Amino acid sequence: MELEGKTALITGGARRVGRGITLALARAGANVVINYNTSATEALETAAEAEALGVRALPVHASVSDYEQVGAMMATAVEHFGGIDILVNNASTFKPDPLPTDDLTVWHKSIDTLVHGPFYCANQVAPIMLEGDGGVIIGIGDLSAFEPWPGFAGHAVGKGAVLSLTRQLALELAPRIRANAVVPGPALRPTDYDEATYQRVADGTLLGRWGTPEEMAEAVVFLAKADYITGEVITVDGGQRFGHRKHTHG
Repeated sequence: MELEGKTALITGGARRVGRGITLALARAGANVVINYNTSATEALETAAEAEALGVRALPVHASVSDYEQVGAMMATAVEHFGGIDILVNNASTFKPDPLPTDDLTVWHKSIDTLVHGPFYCANQVAPIMLEGDGGVIIGIGDLSAFEPWPGFAGHAVGKGAVLSLTRQLALELAPRIRANAVVPGPALRPTDYDEATYQRVADGTLLGRWGTPEEMAEAVVFLAKADYITGEVITVDGGQRFGHRKHTHG
């Protein structure tokens, strides 16, 4: 797909890695619909940055866990741009929920955002894409989809579902809609990471450093353009998944 003049909707596209994806697609010439739930100020700032790159940008508020709000968001995007060519399911949540637990709040929030959200968005964007020239759906996974993380059951299960949904969409919507996923590694330092923790993560990758949102976004742009790739997952983690093998075997 040539991205010049196309329209991309990025959920959670106002901040962190989502912002990097939004600006990378804008840099490639795509108009961008920036979905946000609570980050209104950041959405306006990201929209201004995108427009400075010479494309049109539209911030839209919607909770991806609410099917009616998702539908309204899609309708607004179509009203402004005439269609949607690219959907990036990036909206996420990351809160600890160790097992067993008597409080299901975090579990439900994780599943609502990471399972229902991508499905709601894909289900509502597919008819729009099929009425046009087709399209691309890109999910944003996580290394926890491959290996469980202690204390983050909802997040790990939800991110695993993102990859399963990607394969299902690729099968069901072919040949006019492609579906792929990107699994980012460490890209932005969490606010609660001290220097020792930050360095430990860097040392745990094969490349010995943290990545950047821009490096994660490059894979999204590649998959949006790559017309003969569907049902695939690209991991962009500097080798973190295998970093523990640098000095040991067995």
